[in-house]
Amino acid sequence: MKRTCPVTLDRTGTDIHAENARLRSQGPVARVELPGGVPGWTVIGHDLARRVLSDPRFTKDPRNWPAYVNGEIPPDWPMITWVVMDNMTTHDGPDHARLRRLISRAFTARRVAATRPLIERITTGLLDDLAAVPPGEVVDLKARFAYPLPASVVCDLFGVPPESRAEALRGGEVNTTTAITPEEAAANVEQWQRALGALVEAKRREPGDDLTSVLVDAAEDGTRLTDEELVGTLFLMLGAGSETVMNLLCHAVVDLLSHPDQLDLVLTGKVDWEQVVEESLRGQSPIAHLPFRFTTEDVEVGGVTIPRGDPVLIGFAGIGRDPALHGEEAALFDITRADKTHLSFGHGVHFCLGAPLARLEAAIALPALFDRFPGIRLAAGRDRLAPQPTFIMNGPAAVPVTLGGHGTA
Repeated sequence: MKRTCPVTLDRTGTDIHAENARLRSQGPVARVELPGGVPGWTVIGHDLARRVLSDPRFTKDPRNWPAYVNGEIPPDWPMITWVVMDNMTTHDGPDHARLRRLISRAFTARRVAATRPLIERITTGLLDDLAAVPPGEVVDLKARFAYPLPASVVCDLFGVPPESRAEALRGGEVNTTTAITPEEAAANVEQWQRALGALVEAKRREPGDDLTSVLVDAAEDGTRLTDEELVGTLFLMLGAGSETVMNLLCHAVVDLLSHPDQLDLVLTGKVDWEQVVEESLRGQSPIAHLPFRFTTEDVEVGGVTIPRGDPVLIGFAGIGRDPALHGEEAALFDITRADKTHLSFGHGVHFCLGAPLARLEAAIALPALFDRFPGIRLAAGRDRLAPQPTFIMNGPAAVPVTLGGHGTA
């Protein structure tokens, strides 16, 4: 077994890609230290990640983590939500299959396609609001567009009332921030369980034409989702449906504005928007290191042996830039790249159910933004954009822009 010193993951996410380069020097899988001195691993090689994501010896079930089962991981550990949430991301085998079948009814191709008018309406409303900004004024495109768009879409789909949305989404926002204190971590678990439990009860009393009501009513072989599974599933869907798409939109905009020659290729129709979305997903995965998998036995992979029960992260931001797959120019944004292979939506049985919806949102939002504001410019160089304070997500804390002249309404 190759012995290497663990890399203490930067809880503030100062430079995700530089940290990944350091991790890659250990090989496709690297030892890391998580908050609280908890030992773990991250997989950042593309081919190895594909194998790990399909290997049943890497389970999502935290009951295979001895340190958690034995009480060594305290309830206020900064990453505790990733362990205690009860949904399909913490189950495998028959339990996972049951949950996924029930939940997939909310994400059929027909249902996703039917969201187009909703996405277009929300996009137009946000662009109308931006059009009211005085010329030359700097605005945060993340706060005014990239976040409220997917957040509004997912909240509308799941029937979250406007007055309850901040509370419903807060848990996911805090959960992805690895710089939180133990007190904030413990309070966050209580907060999102309470807020989403209230949403479930409201839909039981008064069902609506929304996906929460679909999940409350969903049954298979006489079984329904438990209250814990419903709350955990809503937590997953609301968080993943807002935070990840937000980062996708932010990175795509920043990359295009930083590469005007490539932006011109899209605006002149020489390259389509789908290529922009896939290249952004490849080179700037919205998720940097996704928790958790746990080895069910000692597993030898990538030249190292991961001991039974160790927690494993999947380093999607590093995987997309793996030079073993994409060559020495893997870090470059290039929408003409022939091979845009990535794993940013996962692989295997845990592949993201919301991938088609995320792609649709980006395919609608990005061209609409650049059509409405052809003079949009970054108000600060991309090297001056501060990151989110986390090693879980990969995105800027803000995207300051000036909008320039307006295009078609």
